[in-house]
Amino acid sequence: MQASAVEIRKVNKYYGPFHALKDVDLSIPPGKVTCLIGPSGSGKSTLLRCINFLEEYDSGEIRIDGQLIGYETPGRKMSGRKLREMRRSIGMVFQQFNLWPHMTAKENVAEGLIRVRGLSKAEAETRAAEALTKVGLADKMENHPSRMSGGQQQRVAIARAIAMEPRLMLFDEPTSALDPELVGEVLNVMKTLASEGMTMVVVTHEMGFAAHVADQVAFMEKGELVAVDSPQGIFHAPKDQRIQNFLRTYHERNSF
Repeated sequence: MQASAVEIRKVNKYYGPFHALKDVDLSIPPGKVTCLIGPSGSGKSTLLRCINFLEEYDSGEIRIDGQLIGYETPGRKMSGRKLREMRRSIGMVFQQFNLWPHMTAKENVAEGLIRVRGLSKAEAETRAAEALTKVGLADKMENHPSRMSGGQQQRVAIARAIAMEPRLMLFDEPTSALDPELVGEVLNVMKTLASEGMTMVVVTHEMGFAAHVADQVAFMEKGELVAVDSPQGIFHAPKDQRIQNFLRTYHERNSF
């Protein structure tokens, strides 16, 4: 049996008295796409950020390729250097693009390769050009963010992440800040990554993407992981009433 890329066990997270994550157990298989869905405020983004320790979880364990992240042992934090080393294998794409406005698309992608990977400027720019070509932006490399659409800027952000050659990609609602007509171009890039066997965890409200691209779908509500199943099981034969209610509300607002 193949080991999980990410193993989440009994993870709890509090914000003061608010219990944001409640004994979450989830296995992320390697080379597969896992989509986290559920109502706003259900803990999806918090869980995603805990995976690379952008949010500190209060109890439980998260292991990436078998290694505990964030802590040397339960309760004792790992060094900043070791955490940075672990994060080098994790790419993350946020709702907002977080591009440097004074840099071109190519410079935005190359910067992390120079600073984090220690590549020469020439090497970094070559790899940046390859990543931008991969996301369909070969003709926008010298453009600054102000001269690109939201969808193009998000594709630059994806290129920046994949240029670092991560083993794991985390997406936190990557299309939520986009106008509807720009959503498809970002989802198409994500579909390409999925088809190439990238391990991906995606927080999304795009049910069509989850239904057609995910290998497994995890439904969360009020900090609890309610169910993990195939897209068929979640979208066409949900057993839990909370999932049925969520999908009914979604269908009333959208169609896919």
